[in-house]
Amino acid sequence: MCAVANLQPRNALFCFGLGYSATRLAARLGAAGWNVAGTCRGRDQQAAHREDGIDAVRFERDRPLAGGIKAFAGITHILSSVPPDDRGDAVLACHGDDIAAARDLQWVGYLSTTAVYGDRGGGWVDEDTAVAPSGARGRRRAAAEDGWLALWRRSAVPVHIFRLAGIYGPRRSALDQLRAGTARRIIKPGHLFSRIHVDDLVTVLRASIAGPNPGAVYNVCDDVPAMSSEVTEYAADLLGVPPPPEVPFDQAALSPMAAGFYADNKRTRNARIKEELGVRLAYPDYKAGLRALLAAEA
Repeated sequence: MCAVANLQPRNALFCFGLGYSATRLAARLGAAGWNVAGTCRGRDQQAAHREDGIDAVRFERDRPLAGGIKAFAGITHILSSVPPDDRGDAVLACHGDDIAAARDLQWVGYLSTTAVYGDRGGGWVDEDTAVAPSGARGRRRAAAEDGWLALWRRSAVPVHIFRLAGIYGPRRSALDQLRAGTARRIIKPGHLFSRIHVDDLVTVLRASIAGPNPGAVYNVCDDVPAMSSEVTEYAADLLGVPPPPEVPFDQAALSPMAAGFYADNKRTRNARIKEELGVRLAYPDYKAGLRALLAAEA
């Protein structure tokens, strides 16, 4: 990471958590000439990211970055996708003060979740809807959002919050689940999920980077909330295979994490990313996204 600091004045992105979405953004910005670095947890991940041209370093709550404030010298943009644990946000706990003291920051993004809105009985929510998480996952995310926004209020760190719907994309969609034999068609009438194609998420992040508005909160989802079973059925139709058998929700024997996703029922508005950031979604609904994924494979 020290090498990043020596290559100014080029923009330099540092990602806490080089997961599916962050790696996609890193690749897009790296291709545009940015310096890109970030964190991962294991040595194998570290080696893979470095092969892709990303300077990856290991980070966990009990393994903070070496150098303190010096670790962020020359970093102009930070993205955090590290989920909070039962002790809170590890990035803020380990490096909140360092980030506040970093002198070159132009933009900071925190990837949260629409779970912070809780259950709305299928009603609509937008960024002005009060946060009211109904489960532990949502409560942790809401607390992490508060911590990041406090950094903005207290130290003028240019923080932006992105509340994400379910992310899908290459190698992570209903098409892949059907091929792997892991897809399930769980029936819970009237229960809706919002989702977002990973490339549309990257478009939103890049638009925010181009037009920062510190303190802003954005819902990141497509235009059409839909039942999970509908998505599975449509993916099966695209592949020309029968959909998996219907399983009533009360007989699905879901894991606690999976059951948590079904606990909340809401529809999420995305007008702000369009009106403020000028984003035009490439995949405004799951049908467009799945068709594009299948076409790209061909």
